[in-house]
Amino acid sequence: MLYLTRKVGEAVVINDEIEVTVIEVRGKTVRLGLTFPADATVLRREVYDRVQAENRAALGLDEAGQTGAPEDVPAFVTRGPAPDEAG
Repeated sequence: MLYLTRKVGEAVVINDEIEVTVIEVRGKTVRLGLTFPADATVLRREVYDRVQAENRAALGLDEAGQTGAPEDVPAFVTRGPAPDEAG
């Protein structure tokens, strides 16, 4: 994780498209201004985590992104013979 120190009115730019500006600092609360492309999705971390958990639950995945028991996942994938092995 990168740690930066910014003062009110100062900003950081990410990937030439996203700008995060410190608008206000009040006690332990920091107000940020974000400039980003219209097609970007921006979520607070707690909302993002909740959406991800709901998506995993809908797919039947556990926290590690795995489905059910290991026997539910084939150990290997088979296919027909290679072209040079065909009859």
